[in-house]
Amino acid sequence: MSLYQKIVNKEEKISLVGLGYVGMPIAVSFSKKVDVIGFDVNKAKIDLYKSGIDPTKEVGDEAIKNCKVDFTCDPERLREAKFHIVAVPTPVNADHTPDLSPVEGASHILGKHLTKGSIVVYESTVYPGVTEDVCVPILEAESGLKCGVDFKIGYSPERINPGDKVHRLETIVKIVSGMDAETLEEVAQVYELVVEAGVHRAESIKVAEAAKVIENSQRDINIAFMNELSIIFNKMNIDTKAVLEAAGTKWNFLKFFPGLVGGHCIGVDPYYLTYKAEQMGYHSQIILSGRRINDDMGKYVVESLVKKLIQADIPVKSAKVAILGFTFKENCPDTRNTRIIDIVNELKEYGITPVIADPVADADEAKHEYGMEFVDMNTIKDMDAVILAVSHEEFSSLTMEDMAKFYSGEHTKVLLDIKGLLNRKEYENAGYIYWRL
Repeated sequence: MSLYQKIVNKEEKISLVGLGYVGMPIAVSFSKKVDVIGFDVNKAKIDLYKSGIDPTKEVGDEAIKNCKVDFTCDPERLREAKFHIVAVPTPVNADHTPDLSPVEGASHILGKHLTKGSIVVYESTVYPGVTEDVCVPILEAESGLKCGVDFKIGYSPERINPGDKVHRLETIVKIVSGMDAETLEEVAQVYELVVEAGVHRAESIKVAEAAKVIENSQRDINIAFMNELSIIFNKMNIDTKAVLEAAGTKWNFLKFFPGLVGGHCIGVDPYYLTYKAEQMGYHSQIILSGRRINDDMGKYVVESLVKKLIQADIPVKSAKVAILGFTFKENCPDTRNTRIIDIVNELKEYGITPVIADPVADADEAKHEYGMEFVDMNTIKDMDAVILAVSHEEFSSLTMEDMAKFYSGEHTKVLLDIKGLLNRKEYENAGYIYWRL
């Protein structure tokens, strides 16, 4: 009997190693069909899940409360499973080189508790070769088992989009791969239990790894192009959003928009690809050029703010500035690798310490990661300028009357609407100095 059949018959279990924005929704989805052990080293996170609380807001408290995932922080429990899915983050270091410590750490933990007959599938975004060249040796060393003989491996890149309620695990075609044909079929069948959109069988693990890393690199380059256009059109005093709306009426125009590129994927994955390319003797030109543009957008936003403050005859040093939104994207509490921090740091270079409000963000995480303290949005007043940085649904309902309450009445109101959430003409007609990407 195949491992897939044993899992379906509930004779064997699946384990999820890493229960963040990616791993937890996968665990919850599988638990509707089979027995699932959800493991994470973070005991506080496990305690929240056990209490029926979803700190990620990806599936909601009700789904966590009613799901059948066996949540644990005890690595010994991994011995009970035969099909392991590793879904831990793969960030970059300060010098933009890959930080493989989370995936290596997960491999050490899993390796210590790996049993014969297991299949290990990695979902973490990596450059081609990491699964076989980095992870497998760790699994073998820790377990004493031989890959290809005692256990098998596969790779299935995550495509979950945090905060997106439409494109979910179930509705996105899943790339799957395995070290051999038999493993590929087992991995495909297991994922087909929950992925309604179906799976794509990649011809090798390296192909699957490469496919994932270029998905976000492509988006990064396209957004960089939009950001460069925004810089150019602002110099020409042309509204970029209006240009994109006009160009977007053509059937084959790609609808990307300018913005700050953060998070764990688009702002990170290109560096994984270029790192591997440089190891092979090739220095990326297009990919790294796009990265440089996107990494500099926080500085560009602040420079634009300073110009607008001067235009309004407001002294720049110690100007009172509020930032609305701190997460890396809208409607998602995750603040890790948010590029709003670039705006904050750049403002400090001009002697400005902004107040920040974000009703969606994980405040504890922001405090731990950046030392940030948020204020209640209702307490913001007497500002010289407001930066509407993230297009949360909570901000989309702000009226002009609501916005006016944030300002002092002494100066012309300076408003930076980074994502173009508000009606530009209305605010300009009301006397605001309005700017957007």
